[in-house]
Amino acid sequence: MQSFEIFYWIKDRHIVDDLKQSKFDAGQGNQIDAPMFDPIDWKLSDFEANLCRETRELAANRFADRAPSIDREARFPTENYADLHKHDLMGICVPAEHGGRGADLKAYMLAAAEIGRYCGATALTFNMHVSSCLWTGFLADELDMDDETRAKHNKMRQKHYDRILNDGAIYAQPFSEGGAAAAGHAAFGTTALLSDGGWIINGKKIFASLSGHANYYGVLCTELATADTKPSRANTMYIAIPANAKGVSVEGEWDPLGMRGTVSRTLIFKDVFVPFSEQLMPRGIYFQAATKWPHMFMTLTPSYIGIAQAAYDFTIRYLRGEQPGTPPVKRRMYPTKQLAVARMKIMLEQTKSLWFQSISEAQPNPSQDSLHRAWAAQYTAMENANAIAQLAVRTCGGQAMLRSLQLERLYRDSRCGALMLPWTAELCTDMLGRGALYQSGESDS
Repeated sequence: MQSFEIFYWIKDRHIVDDLKQSKFDAGQGNQIDAPMFDPIDWKLSDFEANLCRETRELAANRFADRAPSIDREARFPTENYADLHKHDLMGICVPAEHGGRGADLKAYMLAAAEIGRYCGATALTFNMHVSSCLWTGFLADELDMDDETRAKHNKMRQKHYDRILNDGAIYAQPFSEGGAAAAGHAAFGTTALLSDGGWIINGKKIFASLSGHANYYGVLCTELATADTKPSRANTMYIAIPANAKGVSVEGEWDPLGMRGTVSRTLIFKDVFVPFSEQLMPRGIYFQAATKWPHMFMTLTPSYIGIAQAAYDFTIRYLRGEQPGTPPVKRRMYPTKQLAVARMKIMLEQTKSLWFQSISEAQPNPSQDSLHRAWAAQYTAMENANAIAQLAVRTCGGQAMLRSLQLERLYRDSRCGALMLPWTAELCTDMLGRGALYQSGESDS
């Protein structure tokens, strides 16, 4: 490339970047932030780029202003879900042949990260809903099923998708029970006893996001042929339980440190009858998915990638005197501030790069290195989101602690990521250390 061509290419790119930074939404008058993952730099497909633009603009124009009250009141973001349905995003991962948007794992993760920049609780609960479509759609299509099972699955999932696409139904995905099941080390304590025409569900799910607000709970439970059957992980069923079914109740208060809008209370199932037609995956398919598709457990991370970006964005605006709600005073000339911003930028780029690589290579039966990168990306996203938010508070100073600004909320929300099953920060380091030092089947005994 000739020198003058390089000059004009750089000049044109700078113009494009400037336009992205200063783009305004004509209807709202709000400045729209540049993409977290520039479509040119990160080589996004047109579908991925357009989907990210759509979620970014919706979240910036609608969700951002609601986030403070959702956090203060620890209430579910019902109005945000109405907007998601209105903008045809509730079926973001419903396959196109079933009437949805047809996003795969990577496209969804990128789009969800843009939502996380503006309302972490919406992005995190949206993950619980979307996983019901992603697991039964894109992931299931890559799993082994005979023709009869595949046909039954397509018929069953169409019913769930119709509820979502036509009625705006919200599907939750309660996972944790307080034991080792959520981490994949034991059978789920919630049981589905075979009965005439369906199952009798009994059990409890703790930290169950969307409790009292979802229309259906996509429950992972252990199928039992008889009451005396020994529970087995291989018999895990994925079943949609209507929220208004007899025997379903919600218990406990919800007043946590962060992610307050998730409303993750305790779900109780007491002799709940659910017909066979409500299964989300055929018998044995969830266990196959959990074994072959480990990247399916990374879908909590987009919320925290978005929070990390938001904390960095806030710091830049604040130090440049451009943060709404603060005096237009520049603080960017101090070397200590510049050094802190450099550290934040390095952490942010490291986090995004590792995460992007991991979601880009996600596939069934990944290599050992790919699986290790997934664990490393999960750990890095959850820990660095908090590290960046912490440094942002320290760099911006006293005003940043005020609840009238979003940074203190970003800090509180960011601290919650490392605790979330099935891949908590501690479990990721444990799996990564063991996986690096031991080959399959090896032991020291």
